[in-house]
Amino acid sequence: MQIAPDLLQRIVEHAQRDAPLECCGFVVLEDGRAVDVLEVDNVAASPLRFEVGPADLLRLAEIDDSGRQVVIYHSHTRSAPVPSQTDVNFAANWPGVDWLIVGVAGEEPDVRHWRIADGRVTQVEVVVDGQPA
Repeated sequence: MQIAPDLLQRIVEHAQRDAPLECCGFVVLEDGRAVDVLEVDNVAASPLRFEVGPADLLRLAEIDDSGRQVVIYHSHTRSAPVPSQTDVNFAANWPGVDWLIVGVAGEEPDVRHWRIADGRVTQVEVVVDGQPA
């Protein structure tokens, strides 16, 4: 995934602002490049998991129907930005969707991109304006 610094900053700021609760949202892609970031409410309002509400699920379907891709992002407020077992289980309901996790537990935010398929987790490179993140 390629992303401009200002879009990545919006995601990081969302994670920091919502801490200690997890945040969530969508990164909209066209041809592998991020073109928009959509913050959504974590209806679970939890520091340990996130849940997207019905209205935002409709937005997700509209994006998908438009031919653009979506990466779902969320934050980890107490741990590294590595998919938890909860994330892996949740991803089973979203085949073909990648995940961006923002870790805000350390001194500096840490952003990582993941592909979760059939219970297997693979890290994917995030490129910020031509430079690996």
